[in-house]
Amino acid sequence: MGPKDGFGVQLLRDSIVAGARKSLFVLLGAVGFVLLIACANVANLLLVRATGRKREFAIRAAMGANGLRIVRQLLTESIVLSVTGGVFGLILGYAGVRALLAVSPAGLPRVGEHGAAVGIDWRILLFTLAISLLTGILFGLAPAIGASRPDLNTTLKESSNRSGTGLRHNITRSLLVISEVSLALVLLIGAALLIRTFIALRQVNPGFDPRSVLTLEMSLTGDQFKNTAGVAQVAHNGRERLNAIPGVEVSAFTCCLPLEGGYGLPFNIVGRPPAPKSPWTGDVGWLSASPGYFAVFHIPILRGRDFTELDTGSAPGVVLINETFAKKFFPKENPIGQQLLIGKGVGPGFTEPPRQIIGVVGDIRDGGLNNDPRELMIIPAAQVPDGMTLLISNIEPYIWLVRTHGDPHQYIAAITEQLRQASGGFPVARVRPMTEVVAQSTASQDFNMLLLSIFGAAALILAAIGIYGLMAYSVQQRTQEMGIRMALGADRSHIRSLVVWHGMRLAIVGVIIGIGAAFGLTRFIASFLFGVKTWDPLVFVTVPVVLSLVALLAVWMPATRASRLDPQQALRIE
Repeated sequence: MGPKDGFGVQLLRDSIVAGARKSLFVLLGAVGFVLLIACANVANLLLVRATGRKREFAIRAAMGANGLRIVRQLLTESIVLSVTGGVFGLILGYAGVRALLAVSPAGLPRVGEHGAAVGIDWRILLFTLAISLLTGILFGLAPAIGASRPDLNTTLKESSNRSGTGLRHNITRSLLVISEVSLALVLLIGAALLIRTFIALRQVNPGFDPRSVLTLEMSLTGDQFKNTAGVAQVAHNGRERLNAIPGVEVSAFTCCLPLEGGYGLPFNIVGRPPAPKSPWTGDVGWLSASPGYFAVFHIPILRGRDFTELDTGSAPGVVLINETFAKKFFPKENPIGQQLLIGKGVGPGFTEPPRQIIGVVGDIRDGGLNNDPRELMIIPAAQVPDGMTLLISNIEPYIWLVRTHGDPHQYIAAITEQLRQASGGFPVARVRPMTEVVAQSTASQDFNMLLLSIFGAAALILAAIGIYGLMAYSVQQRTQEMGIRMALGADRSHIRSLVVWHGMRLAIVGVIIGIGAAFGLTRFIASFLFGVKTWDPLVFVTVPVVLSLVALLAVWMPATRASRLDPQQALRIE
């Protein structure tokens, strides 16, 4: 708590989902992009089918069929296709979500253990049905309308063979492919930025060693724990018992775990005026810890000394500060021996005499790996003001820390039994290795990275399929043209280059548009990034190159097939 802390009112639902809201919006955006890419592919497919059946529709129109009937038929086909895809997508989506949450739940609220509470209800079914119908209607309407208005004279004069035209007559399909590439590029850039964040977070030094450290929570309730003396006695007894267990290196007792936040209190430096327009010198992080806390985490004592068993409630008040605190408030002087007056004016329960700074410790990232170390004051657990002890006991459990000589899991039974005896029967909860706490601190970023990577990969595959499909159809439509070119002397490499250039031209346009869109849209995931800028040059160069190479591969296959055409077969009239 700090001097500016207050209270507010919000709905319980909003409080529960507040931390997951941004992640869910990112998920919604990624799903929307992939849906649009898939719809573009479906629209391309329907356009190709409608083009291939233009003679059929022309004959039916010549025999009296009106355009509305043709539109109705094609819309029915597209809706059946989209609804069928929606059913399969619903099944795969449910299985995929359960598998994803089993791998990385990311602390999402109301999903149950490993996603057990995630199910399919009438709202999901209704949404799936609505999206499927809307997709079938929107992306089937343009091909249907185009097919319902055939040029009877021109269409019926065409032979039944592949006498189609070039890309300049396939503007709609080309625009759909460009859109696919653009959307895929935006998703891939987002995924790449989050992958860079994932790597950057793994390279952050948290300031402590989490290996072989076990954390256990214990809620101390009762009148004897409303003051510091009762809590300090349990902490002393528990540490004595824990340190006597074979295989335990050292143990400690604290109010707060690194990476999970903590408290804040204002302070004054004795003999120095407060900050302008404030009654305090500053407002910084605060935590209480027993002797052994810094040994458990291998946090170095840079200057001065650590807490000892002699720093009891009856001893003179002492305090440790971290390096960031020392640099900010004592930039050109030695803080050892200086005095801090902590919590003055916050309330009668926090009032205490000045404390002497006895040491400076290394920084730890107590607010998360993606946050810089903040200024921190650490006081002995036995010297916590009674008002602060009452506050902590009422709102959250205390933490036991145990460093072992091997896998900490094998000592859980012995540790919990000794703590039960030391506390008079209080149980422990949330027994976790510290490595799990570190992993959970980045769970949200990891989850977002995994999601965008999956959707980015799906978008890349769909875009490649779209480019391949368009070029394969184009090659099929231009078979006679290419046969004529070969008969007139064009070599096979020229034919291959012609097809590759036509396909890559679309991909390049899509990449350029996608880069521009990505510059605007990546700001929405800026809060998820760490150690990387939204306009990271490596990402904005590498991702377009990779996407262009995939597009080249998708174009190369139909181009190679076109270069292997037999001119006689291509020119033969069927």
